[in-house]
Amino acid sequence: MSNMASAPHLPQSESRAVGWIGVGKMGGPMARNLLDSGVGLTVVEPDSGNRAKLAEKGAKTADCARDLRDVQVVFSTLPNDDALMAVVSGETGLIHGLPRGALLVEMSTVSPECSERVAQILSEAGLRYLRAPLSGSTDLAAKAALTVLASGDRAGWDEVLPLIKTFSARQFFLGEGEEARYMKLVLNTLVGAFSAVLSEALAIGASGGLSRADMMEVICESAVASPLFKYKQEAVVNDDYTPAFTVSQMIKDFTLISDAARRNDVPLMTTGLILELYRSASNAGMRDEDFFALVKWQEKLSTR
Repeated sequence: MSNMASAPHLPQSESRAVGWIGVGKMGGPMARNLLDSGVGLTVVEPDSGNRAKLAEKGAKTADCARDLRDVQVVFSTLPNDDALMAVVSGETGLIHGLPRGALLVEMSTVSPECSERVAQILSEAGLRYLRAPLSGSTDLAAKAALTVLASGDRAGWDEVLPLIKTFSARQFFLGEGEEARYMKLVLNTLVGAFSAVLSEALAIGASGGLSRADMMEVICESAVASPLFKYKQEAVVNDDYTPAFTVSQMIKDFTLISDAARRNDVPLMTTGLILELYRSASNAGMRDEDFFALVKWQEKLSTR
């Protein structure tokens, strides 16, 4: 359930016109919360259905990033490195339309290497850059309860923080460079590992006659309890892997983690094994299920 009706309304001084590129599962509810706060929004989105939903809420639409000529702040939520590079420096990219001094607040999960290239391109075009990847699910996006991890232009961060607070509950500024990108990789490493370890823990318990419901109840009241386990408790017990974050998305993120580690000469042996677990689950037909479907995949392995 969305809390859009209760979104805080910004004072007139903060009710500026902004752009938003990418209003899918994550970007859509975030942009709606921004609209409900009184912000004039211009949306760039390839999916006509997603565009229409925001237009019904009062957003303007533009055909491409280059058309965002009348805004000083642009948010983007994009699927991968290639999409970000196209939006920034492609033929219809931001560098061909934004006025000098405008700020890109880039909220996708992309590689630090790609982010560094984006920083250089934007700087050469006279544009400012704030890395602001997100931690949280689509449900939290709808509830304006995401966590924002930011680094880059500090003045830009101070400038857009009132806007960011309309769709997030926690905000952290971490440094002047790619710190936010690495912090997102840190969190995703732990999140992905939780599912992998839980799947094996439940398998060993089931082999000894324990029910999944009993195990999850004890786990969620024990020293190893976590908000993530409690959030996923009902889904795991009921074998309901309706995706909040898919196995394929976890493969993408763990690939980013592995690539960053190789680039920085950091050995990540456990992370490499976890990536292979997700790849195996994907090959077993669980690509588009929630990443906690590793529990189901492990159970199938155990009962062969």
